[in-house]
Order: sequence, then structure tokens, then C-alpha cells
Amino acid sequence: MATTYHLQVVSLDGLEYEGEVQKILLRTIDGDVEILARHTNYCTAIGMGTAKVTMEDGKERKAACIGGMLSVMNGEVRVLPTTWEWSENIDVARAKAAKERAEERLKDKQLDNEARIRAEAKLYRALVRLGSSGHGQDHLD
Repeated sequence: MATTYHLQVVSLDGLEYEGEVQKILLRTIDGDVEILARHTNYCTAIGMGTAKVTMEDGKERKAACIGGMLSVMNGEVRVLPTTWEWSENIDVARAKAAKERAEERLKDKQLDNEARIRAEAKLYRALVRLGSSGHGQDHLD
């Protein structure tokens, strides 16, 4: 029985990963989903969170994964995220600065609803990046 499958991750920046993996765990709009070999055909929208990819050799890599689509079709798994940043490539100082800016913005009591929603989204993206890099809050993993 197959224990690995072909994974392709293609973000707006291009091909992020292509190769055999044991599994991927990522956040969808309906909750966390783990895809193993021989998974049934499936398609869903991706949420915001840390993706955990277990490579063919058993080593785990993490990435900040934000938005997009996940497709499982006849044993081929494609992740088409809006944003995909491997944990080792995340600029932690930049993510911390973005977090601080968003927190400051949210302190403004005069923010209209649309501006508040944008600031909250920016804060959450920064928290996902920090969590994925190992410098943030574990509850986002």
C-alpha cells in the first residue's frame, strides 16, 4: 500500500514545492485537514495557518499558508495558496513589525468597520507568519 504521494505547491510567486511526501496538514476554511496517501478526491478553500508537510524521509517542514485552494484528484495533491512562506524564509523582524502596526491600528477607537476588518486580517497574517517561524503563538499552528 502506498505511503507517499505527489505534492505540488504553487503560489502566486511560482512553484514552492514538488515531490513525494507522506502527508500535509493545513488549515482550510472548515478546519484543519490532513491529507495522507490514497486520500479520496477532495477540493476546498484554504484558510490561514501553519501548513505542516511531512517529507518522504519523515522530516517535517512548516510554512505559513494563507488563502487559496487545496485539490486532491486521483492521488495528485495540489496546494494553490495565495501566500506560502517556508518557515526558514520568514522575515521575523518584518512580521513582528507588521504585528505591532496592526495592533496600534486596532487601538484607534475611530476605525470604521471595514478598516477594523483589514487591520484584524493583517494582525492575523502576522501572527500566522510568526507562529510558522517558531517565534509566535502555538495556538495558530
